[in-house]
Amino acid sequence: MISIDPVTNTERDNYKLLIGSIIPRPIAFVTTLSQDGVLNGAPFSYFNIVSSNPPMISLSIQRAEGRQKDTARNILGAKEFVVHIVDEQNVEKVNITAASLPQDQSEIELAQLTTVDSLKISVPGVQEAKIRMECRLEHALELGASNSPGCDFIIGKVVQFHIDEAIFENGSINPAGLAAVSRLAGQDYAKIGEIFTIERPK
Repeated sequence: MISIDPVTNTERDNYKLLIGSIIPRPIAFVTTLSQDGVLNGAPFSYFNIVSSNPPMISLSIQRAEGRQKDTARNILGAKEFVVHIVDEQNVEKVNITAASLPQDQSEIELAQLTTVDSLKISVPGVQEAKIRMECRLEHALELGASNSPGCDFIIGKVVQFHIDEAIFENGSINPAGLAAVSRLAGQDYAKIGEIFTIERPK
């Protein structure tokens, strides 16, 4: 067993250990609106459930050399965003949106994704996702050194779910039908794979 003190590592070294260990990670494709009305889209694998009562999700948006990403800036400004689940059918287009574009250019247009209006917020979603969640900002934290935060930790409250009726069965989502993909390390992704059941102790 190799023991490593993260303090002695570079940020890149710690990043590689984390993304190689914590797998698979669900991927959120997030749409936001800039102050100038540009629709931004970006994928994030530092993403998970926070609470079901009320329904809340979290995003950890890493900064590059202290610079805030467009998604975080837009969420903090508009207080609204849409989270989509990345699946086998849309992952190629979502991957295109990971490109670094100027603030006045839309990744949605670059990837030729189809916009769809939200019901309760002003930020549009994309039609290619089987699941999307309209969210309002609940909490935002800057994490890291006070003079140089390393990331923006976002908690959003889900105010509307949109689910493809083909994968919605008796109030639950069919995982095989959703065909969600997850992030591994480097350029690698994973599919759902074999599903098995273990009964929980009473």
